[in-house]
Formats: sequence, structure tokens, C-alpha cells
Amino acid sequence: MPRLWLVMLLTSWVWAADPPNQLVLEGIPTIEAGLKKELQPYLNLGGASFRGWHPTERAAIVTTRVGDFTQLHVMDTPLGKRKPVTHGNQPIKTGWSQPHGTKLLYQEDADGNENFQLRVADFNNPKAEALLLTDGKSRNTDPVWSKDGKQIAYASNRRNGKDSDIIVTNLTTPIVDKVVQRNNSPDWSPLDWFADGQSLLLRESQGQESTKIWKLNLTTGERKLLTSSPACKGIFFTQILLAEKEQAVYALANFNSDFLNIVRLDLQTGELTALEDQPTWDGEELALSEDEKVLVATFNREGFSELHAWALPQGKKIRLPATPSGVVSSLSFRPQSHEVGFSLNCEDSPSDAWSVDVDQGLVTRWTNRLTKTTLPLTPTAPEIIRVKSFDDLSVPALAYYPDAKKFPGKRPVLMIFHGGPESQSRPGFRGSYHYFLQELGIALVYPNIRGSLGYGRRYLNLDNGLLRQNAIRDVAAILDWVGQSDRLDAQRIASAGGSYGGFMSLACLTNYPERFCCGIDSVGITNFVTFLHDTSDYRRGARRMEYGDERKPELREFLESISPANHAAQIRVPLFIIQGKNDPRVPFTEAERMRDAVRQQGGTVWYLLAQDEGHGFTKKANVDFQFAATVLFLKTYLLPPPSHNGSAGR
Repeated sequence: MPRLWLVMLLTSWVWAADPPNQLVLEGIPTIEAGLKKELQPYLNLGGASFRGWHPTERAAIVTTRVGDFTQLHVMDTPLGKRKPVTHGNQPIKTGWSQPHGTKLLYQEDADGNENFQLRVADFNNPKAEALLLTDGKSRNTDPVWSKDGKQIAYASNRRNGKDSDIIVTNLTTPIVDKVVQRNNSPDWSPLDWFADGQSLLLRESQGQESTKIWKLNLTTGERKLLTSSPACKGIFFTQILLAEKEQAVYALANFNSDFLNIVRLDLQTGELTALEDQPTWDGEELALSEDEKVLVATFNREGFSELHAWALPQGKKIRLPATPSGVVSSLSFRPQSHEVGFSLNCEDSPSDAWSVDVDQGLVTRWTNRLTKTTLPLTPTAPEIIRVKSFDDLSVPALAYYPDAKKFPGKRPVLMIFHGGPESQSRPGFRGSYHYFLQELGIALVYPNIRGSLGYGRRYLNLDNGLLRQNAIRDVAAILDWVGQSDRLDAQRIASAGGSYGGFMSLACLTNYPERFCCGIDSVGITNFVTFLHDTSDYRRGARRMEYGDERKPELREFLESISPANHAAQIRVPLFIIQGKNDPRVPFTEAERMRDAVRQQGGTVWYLLAQDEGHGFTKKANVDFQFAATVLFLKTYLLPPPSHNGSAGR
């Protein structure tokens, strides 16, 4: 089929309804109603996420989508009816139950701006308007209920928009709040309350390098450093939990290991010890039962989660019943029990709420979001591959292949990069991306290049600062592996990614212009110097620790040298740029900069801007249109035979 005829056919299609009003489209052809109908079964494959427990009943709190937005629901029985607790026209993703009470605390932002407000709803009166605790403008995070449920501590930048002060709100009538600690950085957050309600456990984060843990006396204002011992120097702590009647802290830390292990910090002596009988992989999450007798943790083994448990304080391993293989998150114990709830994402199912009763060895599934779909899905387990990079570093990736019988021969590849960069592409349900596998025969490849989580601290830090280009060089090894595969077509590869993954997608097009036929950049960094200057004040310090300080001449020169917007002439294939106008992390000006640079070189750019979104799309109408446009883009520029690609963008 001649390429011009194919493009004319695609661009003559008409979208069944106008795109959502808040979307700005440039260069994107109209989309046929038939394509929307074809995609429809793949647009409703979202799951449910476990968010916690009702404070006094055996009832799970979950988030599921209602109409255009995710909201918090409570479920009295497994696989039973979901009763909404929150409402409104913004997505709600997190919630915290009031100890011994009837309230539900949650965060809400406006159109993705990440200036989170704290609201309180009532389980007993869910239709009532939720109470706003914060000022409606600032960023408020990390809320923690006091043990008696009468106070809430949280971090807020309301004073100057940058630094995170610690605020305590007393749920009296009228409500009273007080700044209990004023800080000169955005790195502070509350972790927990001490039982007397007069002291807080605080964290001072120093990126991925180290963490300080403090005790703050609210009466005197005295602050005590709990990680002052030499053993704690340079240690990164996360998942920090008070335990043993406030005499110790359990956490994940890189203590005497390249991996994050479970450690015990004695709050009296400062002694740091590792729990015995742990897997040699990164720990991810911890949860402690209310009576402090059971500790549950997840470990990341090549992207899959392993669930482990110990009896405390003895530290003896507890055998747990088997759960389906997948990715576990959001661990939380039900009050006054040894039942731990969590979200579980599997290859054959989107995220659902599950629980394990440690005492009874009972596994319970609370939600099953696939029961309402009529779409016949063929679960595809990933092949976990490892390639040797330029310096012999072993670099992992996940590969999903379409059905070889339905799609014989070498298949086109969509290479998808995760964000972060301190993140990881994990196995699990592909959601709407099943369409690529089942209907278009596109293989999905997810590289976990150096800098990814899950493979130890050394691997995580191998891309910092002046080492960034080495992560880009890892891609060459993945491309060589594709070229040697008898199932993948090295002449038809598209790059894609969001946030830092968007940068990596663009870096593929500028560093390996002959090896990709098109690329997709969603909320990606296009110039590190302008990004570091324009990103939100509260993020800049942490990002400089990762990418380098652009105020230093040597680093500034290097960052300019690897920024895709400075090498737009190298992009010789079509590019699709997706951006949220309210993005506080990667400002929309980064997308505009890349769009303009490529167009000035005569390149082809599709540009999609959502005026009511932030760092990625969350509203269903926007998400659906973005996916339809992505499908059209890949049908146009990835699927045609190799002879029609190459210089198509010029």
C-alpha cells in the first residue's frame, strides 16, 4: 500500500464526538468513530487499589473509578458492593482512617497541580460535604493520625511555597492548627505519633543518599536526632515504623548491604541490626500489626513481589500462604488483627484488593475488576532478558510478545521506558496495551536501564550526574538484542515513555536516529537546564542531587550536551508529544520547547496538551483520547513495512 494513500485514509477518519474540551490538538488527524468502537473494550480494564481498612469493622477501603474519576469506597464484604465515601470532580487516590473513629482523611489536588489539600469525610455520612482542613492553595502531604484519632500531623509548604513545615491540626470545634516545626528545606515529613500525643517521629530526607530520623517534643520544641550513631551515617532509611512500645524503629535500609534490608534501630543505644533470614533483593514495603507482633514485608525479585513475615520481637520467620504471582503494594494491617491487606497486580488481572490473615493462613480477594469485561484477554507472561552493556554491566528488560500464530514473522516493537529515574518497569497486567499485543501484533519491550530501582543501590546510582549518558548507552545493547531476535523486527521500533521515560524516548531518537521509526514523549524532560530552573521549588534540590547542579559550569555544559531539545536536527522520524498544562514536575514549557525545535527542523510533530491535567493524564475522557491518538500514531508510523519508514518525519 503506498504510504501517501495510507496516511490519507487514516486522516480522513472522523472522531465520533469532539475531543474533550480541555484538550489542545496540533497536527493530530481526526479519528474515525470505528476506531473508537474497536478500542472501547480495551478502555475499561482498570483495576481497584487497596487503600486501607475501616477503623472499627472488617471492611476494606479501595479506590475504583466512578465515571471520569477514581474515588474512595468501602467494602463490607469481599467481592461485595462498593460504597462511595468520596465524591467530586477530581481523582482521589489515597485515604487514611481515623483510629477508633468514623472519619476518613484523604488528599485532593486540582487538575493535576499536586498542591494537595487535606479533607475529612465521614464513613457514617458519606454524602455530606467533606471538611477542608488546609488553605486550598498550598501543597500538604504525608498526613498522620495521632493514636487517639484527635490530631493530624502533616507537612505543608504554605508559608513560602518551597519549604515543608510540620503542622499539627487538632480536630476540635473550631479546628485549630499550629506550626510545630519551621524548616528551611522541603525535605521534612512526619512519620508517626508517639502514644502520648506530645511527640512526633520525623524524617529528614536527603534524596536516595541518606536519611535522618528525629523525635520532636511538641511541648518543649526539643528535637532529638535518633540516627546519630556512626552505624547510621550515610544510610538510606525508608518505610520507617515505630515498634516495641516506642523503644525501636523497624525500617528498610542499605545497612551492610547493596540492597534494602529490614533493620532494627534501637532508639536508646542507636544500635542498628539487620533482621535475619531475608531475601537478597531490595525490600519495598513494611507493615506492622497494631499489637506489634507481626511484621510483613515485600521484596522485589526481578520485578515480582515476594511476601514475607516475621514474628516480633523474636524475629522468627512466619510461613505465609501462597498468593498469585505479581506486584504487591499498599501493605496495611487491619486494626486489632493479623490480617494484612494489599493491592495485587497480576499478568491476568489488573490491580485488585487482597488480604492475608497471617494467623489463619487465609487468603481473601476483595475485588475482581475483570468480572464485568466481555473482552477475551490472553495473558502474556513476560520474558525477562538480560543483555551486556558497553561496560559488561548486566541490564534487564521485560519483553511481551504477541501470539506467534496470529502474528507470524518478526513483529514491530514498542520500547517503553519507565519514569523516575528511580523507578522500575514491573511485570503485571498490561491494561489497554493488550490492544497492541492482541490486535496489532506489536511486541512490548520495557528496559530497566542503569538507574532503575530493584537491583541494588550501586545499580541505582550508576546514572547520576555526569554518568547519565551511560544509561543512554545501555539502550544500544537492548537494540542489539532486538536485532538478534528471530521474533522482533529491528527495522520497526518505536520509543515511548513518560517523565524521565519521556526524556529517554527522546534520547533514543537523538542518539540512535537510524534505529527508530517514531517516538512518543509524555511529560518528558527535554532540556535539563531549563527543567531544573522551572520545576517546582520544592522539587529542585532533590532533582539536582539526581541529575546534577546546573549552576556549576561543568555540569551545565554536560546537561546541555545530553538535552534532546538541543539536538532536534537528529530527530528524523515522527514524534508525538503529550503534556499536561498544570504539570508541577516537568512544566509544559519543556514540551513546547521540544515541539518548536523539531518543527523548526522540518520534522513531523503531533502535539496533545491537556489543560486540566498535570504530570500524566488521569481523567478518563482524556486518557481514552490519548490512547486512541497513540494507536493512530503507531498505526501510521510503526506498522507499515520498513521501506516506508526511515525519513518519514522530514
